[in-house]
Amino acid sequence: MTEQMVQRPPAEARFADELERLRQNDAAPRPPGWALSLDAARRFIVGDDALGVRRKFVGDPSLIDRSLVTLATSRGLMLVGEPGTAKSLLSELIAAAVSGDSTLTIQGGAATTEDQIKYSWNYALLVAEGPSTRSLVPAPLLRGMAEGKVVRFEEITRCPLEVQDSLLSPLSDRVLAVPELTGPDAMVFAREGFNVIATANTRDRGVNEMSAALKRRFNFETVFPIADFGTELELVEAEAAALLERSGVQAAPRRDVLEVLVTTFRELRSGSTADGRPTERPSAVMSTAEAVAVAHAVGVRGWFLRGEPGDAADIVECLAGTAAKDSPEDLARLRRYLEQQASRRGGEQWKALHAARHRLPGR
Repeated sequence: MTEQMVQRPPAEARFADELERLRQNDAAPRPPGWALSLDAARRFIVGDDALGVRRKFVGDPSLIDRSLVTLATSRGLMLVGEPGTAKSLLSELIAAAVSGDSTLTIQGGAATTEDQIKYSWNYALLVAEGPSTRSLVPAPLLRGMAEGKVVRFEEITRCPLEVQDSLLSPLSDRVLAVPELTGPDAMVFAREGFNVIATANTRDRGVNEMSAALKRRFNFETVFPIADFGTELELVEAEAAALLERSGVQAAPRRDVLEVLVTTFRELRSGSTADGRPTERPSAVMSTAEAVAVAHAVGVRGWFLRGEPGDAADIVECLAGTAAKDSPEDLARLRRYLEQQASRRGGEQWKALHAARHRLPGR
């Protein structure tokens, strides 16, 4: 399957040229088992103009430094923060830089089992031959240990506690027991380069709290929302433009529409306007990732329905699905924001946003 047929190739495929240039120019010492040095891995994420490597993550560069140092030790890395703050993107980029492979991923959830984390069996071979390496089906954790690669565990706190604790021995002793086998095959010892990056969003804390024993195996790093308006606007514009191009939209998103969109998200997220007036904060997450999704939907709506870039009136239609996720009252909060705040702003797009408030579902 070609990259053009894949909706979202992994980071090591999307940025293969950049990774190769960094490898060719990487003379710094590398931790055992790493594909790049810490300096080159950092530049892969934060950018390097001299080598034509673009910035891929918007955030505090010291967070990248601490994360990479953690992975070069025997402790796992835990990325926590609000939903939509690019924790998963950061873990993917780090894994691609460190291991050249970001696909050893476990998606946490209520139905996640130890088999999906460690290993399972080909039952036809198991019945015919009994337990053997031929009938063993490795899962991401076993593969990461055997191949010396970084394993990503997304949304770990959504898993039951006993499933989370299956990481204890691999993280502390660097060994995974396969009791069904005998001899040397009964123990998988981690090769150099193996480690775990886990993510957890702060909205899910308490759903399945991590055990104290597992917490001690991780260094915790918090990923914060983007503080600067201009930086967030540039990110939303760049990501939305890329998504629209992949969707077959031949019109770039309008800057003035995106300014209205990003301003709305930031004010609803913070609970106050830029000049200090209070606003009602919805219970739904008004993250940068959601803003990108809405900008994408606005562009798709405008192009495929009218053959033009979307406008601020389309924002109202596309915002409804974002604001109505957690509580019906959020739609009322959004409507009051449009009535009270959008009406005070000057500019064509703010007027269109205010005029379209009646398009929100409900009263």
